[in-house]
Amino acid sequence: MKQTILPGVVLDEDDLEITYILASGPGGQNVNKVATAAQLRFNLISAQGIPERIRLKALELAGTRATRDGAIVITGRRFRSQQRNREDVIQRLIELIRQAAHRPAFRVATRPGRAARQRRLDGKAHRSGIKQNRRVRADD
Repeated sequence: MKQTILPGVVLDEDDLEITYILASGPGGQNVNKVATAAQLRFNLISAQGIPERIRLKALELAGTRATRDGAIVITGRRFRSQQRNREDVIQRLIELIRQAAHRPAFRVATRPGRAARQRRLDGKAHRSGIKQNRRVRADD
């Protein structure tokens, strides 16, 4: 099943490889018997529905979760059930791809206006006057 994350960005669930492993933490006696932690492996390099710019940025954002061969590995063990951990890792992958797709707003550098420059100079002159008044004068 294909899921559209953003316009032009499609995540195909066939590209996701989810395995279940034993989890530490809460779970009572089940923690040693049932593999509830979900480990998602997504090969970003071979994924068809993701543009190249987003792929490179996602690998950069993934940090230590990215492997040398271009796969992203996300482990989820927050919840006690396999299904909720599965949904959690998929949601975290989608969020990572959304962050990679975000382009920061282009800012045009501007110069300070005349009034702002004058306020700055007035403040400097005022401060200078305060410091001059603190000095001990020799003629006193």
